[in-house]
Amino acid sequence: MRKSVIAIIIIALVVLYTSIFVVKEGERGIKFQFSSVVRDGDKKPVIYEPGLHFKVPFIQSVKMMDARIQTMDNQADRFVTKEKKDLIVDSYIKWRISDFSRYFLATGGGDVSQAEVLLKRKFSDRLRSEIGRLDVKDIVTDSRGRLTLEVRDALNSGSAGTEDEVATPGADNEIAKAAERVQAETNGKVPAVNPNSMAALGIEVVDVRIKQINLPTEVSEAIFNRMRAEREAVARRHRSQGQEEAEKLRAAADYEVTKTLAESERQGRILRGEGDAEAAKLFADAFSQDPDFYAFIRSLRAYESSFQSNQDVMVLSPDSDFFRYMKTPTSATR
Repeated sequence: MRKSVIAIIIIALVVLYTSIFVVKEGERGIKFQFSSVVRDGDKKPVIYEPGLHFKVPFIQSVKMMDARIQTMDNQADRFVTKEKKDLIVDSYIKWRISDFSRYFLATGGGDVSQAEVLLKRKFSDRLRSEIGRLDVKDIVTDSRGRLTLEVRDALNSGSAGTEDEVATPGADNEIAKAAERVQAETNGKVPAVNPNSMAALGIEVVDVRIKQINLPTEVSEAIFNRMRAEREAVARRHRSQGQEEAEKLRAAADYEVTKTLAESERQGRILRGEGDAEAAKLFADAFSQDPDFYAFIRSLRAYESSFQSNQDVMVLSPDSDFFRYMKTPTSATR
């Protein structure tokens, strides 16, 4: 009896455990019964908010869908501007599910990849059309923020079919088919939306951003080569101007050096001439005071300069006037 009670309690706990499911914050749940979606009176799937919920064990199951903002990174693609110039634009999209029941029906059971394929096609067509209406200056300056804002609003609201509105037929047909499928499955009991908008898929585009705008590789290389040639030409011009200035400075310096040396030489010769004149005047004054004594002093200096060693030999005539002061006074006076 006791074992039976324990078994019943275990079975009850297992049934209770399998009957409870928790929807976490940032998620939404859709209940299935025998692989069929549990719907409400309007044929729409029943969406479970975050919290604790119950289901029939082994008969019903629950699929969770992410309610948070998703990021779709688009591959850089080539776009043509109003000026017929190519640009490589790298962008990304922030989106989230706004209508879970519509999203589930439109994407074939909440297939994220299918939703992103349609969103990417719609976004690419729209961005291509918007860029085709602008020139490069508008895209890379103040109009860049306005461009992404207009693309986001156009994705959420869709085209109104007016002449000024940009058409995106590449993705509109697929989105329209998804909207028709939702209408058919719910017997038209869902609010009508623009079949050209992402709201037809139950999606809201939160933000659109352009990460980078580049020129194509071949154009970038041509521009870089032209910029390099221009910079090299400027560098050559600066170098030639520098060499010209250097030659001018060297010529001016050489001129100053030559001028200074010439002036110094002139001043030196003037001073030497004045000194020689002063010395000659002194010698003349001294010679005029006592010519005999001056002659005697000059002879002694000549003797001193002539006889430097004992081996010096001089060959002179005996009556030469050079040795007149070495003779006897009578001979010298004679």
